[in-house]
Amino acid sequence: MTNNGKERVGLMDFDSVQSRVMTVQDVSTYLRVHPSTVYRLLKRNELPAFRVGSDWRFNVEAIDRWRAQMEAGGQVLSKS
Repeated sequence: MTNNGKERVGLMDFDSVQSRVMTVQDVSTYLRVHPSTVYRLLKRNELPAFRVGSDWRFNVEAIDRWRAQMEAGGQVLSKS
């Protein structure tokens, strides 16, 4: 395999990881809510997220689990 082939595989791996991480804007579009709703849920520790510097990021799988739990009438678990 050539060096270019290795770089291409690395880029494909990066793209797949990147597609599983969303920004506040991405999550608000995904959940069909206003970005201020996302920030309100973050402030209440009701939405699974992590920080990169001062920015919030969200794992798609964690958001899907959270959404399924909310749709099933589950309680929000606090992070404490």
